[in-house]
Amino acid sequence: MAAGVLAAAVALPAVGGAGVSAKSAVGALDLKPEELTEPPLSERTKLVDADGKQIAQFYFENRQSVSLDKVAPIMQKALIAIEDFRFYKHGPIDIEGTARALIKNLTTGGVTQGGSSITQQYVKQVLVNAAETDEERAAATATTVSRKLNELRHAMAIEQKYTKNQILERYLNIAYFGAGAHGIQAAARRFFDKPASELTLAESATLAGAVQNPARTDPNVGPKSRALLLERRNVVLDRMYEVGVITRAEADEAKQKKLGWKDVEMPGGCEESKYPYFCLYVQNEILLNEDFGKTAEERLKLLQRGGLTIKTTIDPKMQKAAEKAIKKYVSPKDKPVAAQAMIVPGTGEIKAMAASRTFGNSKKKNEMSYNLVADAAHGGGRGFQQGSTAKVYTLTTALAEGMKFGDGFPSPDGYRASGYSTFKDCKGNGVGDPSHTVNNSSEGGGGFKTLESGTWGSVNTFFMKLQQDVGLCDTVKTAKKMGLKRADGGKIGEFETFTLGINEVDPVTVANTYATLGARGKHCKPLAITEVKDRNGKVTRFKPKCEQVLDEEVADAVSAILSGVFTKGTMSGVGGIGRDAAGKTGTTDNYTAAWFAGYTPNLSSAVSIGDPRGAFSHNLIGVTIGGRYYSYVYGASISGPIWKESMIAALKGVEAAKFHPVDQARFGGCSDKCAPKPKEKDPRDRDFDDLRDLFDPDRGDRGDRGGRGRGGDVADRDWGNWNETGLVPAE
Repeated sequence: MAAGVLAAAVALPAVGGAGVSAKSAVGALDLKPEELTEPPLSERTKLVDADGKQIAQFYFENRQSVSLDKVAPIMQKALIAIEDFRFYKHGPIDIEGTARALIKNLTTGGVTQGGSSITQQYVKQVLVNAAETDEERAAATATTVSRKLNELRHAMAIEQKYTKNQILERYLNIAYFGAGAHGIQAAARRFFDKPASELTLAESATLAGAVQNPARTDPNVGPKSRALLLERRNVVLDRMYEVGVITRAEADEAKQKKLGWKDVEMPGGCEESKYPYFCLYVQNEILLNEDFGKTAEERLKLLQRGGLTIKTTIDPKMQKAAEKAIKKYVSPKDKPVAAQAMIVPGTGEIKAMAASRTFGNSKKKNEMSYNLVADAAHGGGRGFQQGSTAKVYTLTTALAEGMKFGDGFPSPDGYRASGYSTFKDCKGNGVGDPSHTVNNSSEGGGGFKTLESGTWGSVNTFFMKLQQDVGLCDTVKTAKKMGLKRADGGKIGEFETFTLGINEVDPVTVANTYATLGARGKHCKPLAITEVKDRNGKVTRFKPKCEQVLDEEVADAVSAILSGVFTKGTMSGVGGIGRDAAGKTGTTDNYTAAWFAGYTPNLSSAVSIGDPRGAFSHNLIGVTIGGRYYSYVYGASISGPIWKESMIAALKGVEAAKFHPVDQARFGGCSDKCAPKPKEKDPRDRDFDDLRDLFDPDRGDRGDRGGRGRGGDVADRDWGNWNETGLVPAE
């Protein structure tokens, strides 16, 4: 080895020229071109909204490669002047510089001096970037003669493979300049808030000087480092004058300028995104989707290093509408939190994801560290119980199984299963608990209720009886077909109170199930990404994944009933949005959470509010939200108004689509579950039993526990008749 190194020291001055000495040196050192594997550079990935505007970026290294014609000529000259001023004149090796360095290194017993050409520096950067292990990284930067000779072999191959301009372009894109900026474009923006094409002489000299020891001259570190960078800039300016690139006057003028460090933040990740909750959703879509890599590690690497441009579905106008409405009713400082998602029926495109709290890790600032709007698979938490917005699945099942608008049941204030087999899950297990009583909330009173009036009043006991009639399993299957799943990813709870919304869910999921109705029974998986362009310009488009899961006419019938919620039901105090719309309030047991979910043919949305500290230990009773005190928070208290105002703003300028007319022959009127006709006698002549039913409406419920058939106790019907005719004040 010593002989070989000695030969190098003697013969290298002739390398690149003609003659026996050059050939002898090459032979002695085995300096033959050796192919260099050049993995793609780590490039930032950016997310853009539906209009193409950037909303977030991800990177392992902040880099955005550009072609040489996008780099200011003065920048190119500055770098060549200080790093390798004979770059365009010598071959793969800078003979003078390398010979000088080798002789110096021989006298010191190691590699203490560089002398590398730009080509050699490029080779070194490639090897460092390609290193996957600590051993590989150490080998790529080892201060040994063998590493230097290996670098020379690769440099010879690179010079055969590329032109000088191509090598310069690759070096400018791979070099590290400090302050987290990899490549000339990122450095120009990080240091001076401009593209590389607009760099001035002083700025170019600054960046050219930074590549020698970027850690030492990193302006982000502090004043001392900035002073060292300024000093280094002036060295570059002097060198540019020495090699004839600029005049002395130009050098002196540039030296008079300040450093000009702008300290432009280049934030990465969702915490810095304008739409953090949506960003989290997209990020997890990529990390979970095998289309982006076979393993989670491959997918993360692609996201952080792949240089992708990911076009998303988010609509800035609709997002702003959701954020503005939430802010009006819920403060970021409140412990309860509101969250909203907007989805397009028929495509599943997510147009907005907003929440009342800022995304982040600061407890002092009351920030949220997880995705409040989505499920656990997309960075979310456990969600909140769905409440009465789940009654829609039972209503849909009833209409699909042949019930009509006027069909119904007596609905007393309390309901109990007649036995453990009253309700059966999809495995055939009895789950009805005769010891548990379901009561009506103050939103929905008792009496004989139809599919329409029971839905408008959100009557709990009506929906328990309705679910009993159509079957728990059928109801669960309908919900799943429409897109229902638990926020925590667990199995949906198939219990008798399923229809009352006992499962914890998230706004994206609920909005998506309601979008199925808005699309006339077509369910589409939530869609956040529409297009991915790779670093080479190849475009992959993602189409909606949809399936017709409900009869169109059934969906039309559901929409017709839910439309009445705004005029005759629990949202009548809030009102509609001036166009065809349907929806359902959702207030959970003990007021642990409150929802409103609704849709038009154009857009579906769901709004939840609850306390993430623990909904059962921190319910919505006697709370102050948005500066206003609430004794109880119902679905129509906060969630409903947020939904209304956000939907009006989001749909402004969008042509109003109408729901399809209902097939009255199929769904109008009633069948064998009609309300009984009033008795032909004066109510004042009612017998004792009838009057006892009037003052003890639960009597009918107690009498029905023995399972006397679908219609319930006749006494319930009498009570319902009085209620419906107005002779007794309705609840």
